[in-house]
Amino acid sequence: MDYKDMKFKLWTGCDRGLCHKACGRQDNKLNTYDWLEDVPGNTDTTDLVEVQFKNTRKGYYHNVNNLDLQKGDIVAVEASPGHDIGVVTLTGRLVKLQLKKATGIKSPDDIKNVYRIAKEVDMEKYHEAKAREHRTMIESRQIAKSLNLDMKIGDVEFQGDGNKAIFYYIADERVDFRQLIKDLAAAFHVRIEMKQIGARQEAGRIGGTGPCGRELCCATWMKSFSSVSTNAARCQDISLNPTKLAGMCAKLKCCLNYEVDDYMEASKKLPNKDTHLYTSDAEYFLFKTDILNGLCTYSTDKYLAVNLETITAERAKEIIEMNREGEKPLSLTHNGQVKQSKKPIDLLEGADLSRFDKEKAKRNKQKNNRKNNNQQRENRNQQREQPQEQYNQQRPRRNGRPNRRPNQQGDRPQRNPNRRDNE
Repeated sequence: MDYKDMKFKLWTGCDRGLCHKACGRQDNKLNTYDWLEDVPGNTDTTDLVEVQFKNTRKGYYHNVNNLDLQKGDIVAVEASPGHDIGVVTLTGRLVKLQLKKATGIKSPDDIKNVYRIAKEVDMEKYHEAKAREHRTMIESRQIAKSLNLDMKIGDVEFQGDGNKAIFYYIADERVDFRQLIKDLAAAFHVRIEMKQIGARQEAGRIGGTGPCGRELCCATWMKSFSSVSTNAARCQDISLNPTKLAGMCAKLKCCLNYEVDDYMEASKKLPNKDTHLYTSDAEYFLFKTDILNGLCTYSTDKYLAVNLETITAERAKEIIEMNREGEKPLSLTHNGQVKQSKKPIDLLEGADLSRFDKEKAKRNKQKNNRKNNNQQRENRNQQREQPQEQYNQQRPRRNGRPNRRPNQQGDRPQRNPNRRDNE
């Protein structure tokens, strides 16, 4: 078979449909949905292509040879030194937009070129290099431990031609790994590059499923990580429980920042927490707030839930203005009626949560009854098979007379010779 002009492509999982080439994830992380894939002339606007390597590492290259590249093609690209093997994940106009968000590219000279579509020889070297990664990572950890370095080597990535290896490590403080690089180069005979990553980046490289049931954001679409503080949880009235606020990386969840802006905007409409409301008969203190619904619950006690009344933020501001003018309303609510806040419908309200336990207990009882009946039946069968004398000894006597063992199947009863038949 001639592999000279053969294209190595990854299966997208579907072969028809509108813009199906843009929908396939191809088992690559941080993929971008190319909604311009089917637009005529999309690839003619630029010669830039996005190429992804192991895990989340991406690069942008010039298609100087005008190759017919599509999403999923495996190509050989320029590297320093040698070449690397990656997968084309994006072509056309969207590459320019992605290039603006890319980090590490300071000038157009940093963008390298695409050499060719990967051949059989390139793929053989690529698979040989990938087969060495796990063993190299284990040995590098042992070398780092022997040097007493406070660092963790999380992953190793070999270049497509096997001439270079990137060691990803995690460290809380600055590490002097000059001697480590010398030992690694002597052990593996390749060019060594050390790249420090954080706990969030490590979680994105490993992947996994979050408590929400979906794949981790850092492993699917999130490219830049912003700092997350506990203030985000306070603004959303979330309990400051470390076990619930921490993600798979043991850091605060990135999703805490998703709704902070909405909560901050909605909290501006609420009255100040230190402001008290005065009516003609009592003084009310703010007990809790529903930020998104704009509801405030007040209590007549400063620390306990006593005589709770829920009103809207607009009504609370009206009462505050009335108190400033020296007026006191009859009650917090309009017309002296307590306004009930809307609560979500509970589908299990009034339902017996132990109904499943009752059914299970019923089935267990029936199962035990059947088991006892079978045991009793077996005991009776065993007694019938015992000799007559042993059978009579085990059974109690009736009126002082010995019990007669029932006739076995096929036995005929004995006739009394003194009995007279009625003719």
